[in-house]
Parts: sequence; C-alpha cells; structure tokens
Amino acid sequence: MEVDLIFRIAGIGIVVAVLNLLLQRSGRDEQAMMTTIAGLVVVLMMLIGEIGTLFETIREVFRL
Repeated sequence: MEVDLIFRIAGIGIVVAVLNLLLQRSGRDEQAMMTTIAGLVVVLMMLIGEIGTLFETIREVFRL
C-alpha cells in the first residue's frame, strides 16, 4: 500500500469532519449526515482497487 493513499484518505477524513462540524453548527443535520456518508463512499471506492490487488496477491502466494 502506498503512503500517498493513506494521506489522501486522511485528507478526505479531515475535510468531511470539518464540513460535518460546520453543517451541524448551522442546524443542517441531514446535510451533515449525507456529507459523512458521501465521504465514506468516496474512501470505499478508493479502497476497492487495493482490495482487488490484495486478493490477487493472496491468489499468487497460495497458487490458487
């Protein structure tokens, strides 16, 4: 896994946390929840490729 990926995930987490805090303070709780869910979906989409690489590596190691 690349360090760049970890920094991108951390950056998305910080942005989502700040947006969530701002939206909750302004009384827009539904939009804050949707922002959190959108951030989670973006991070999961970034990780799908890495999970595929993990399965391929496991398949090569065990020669399946």
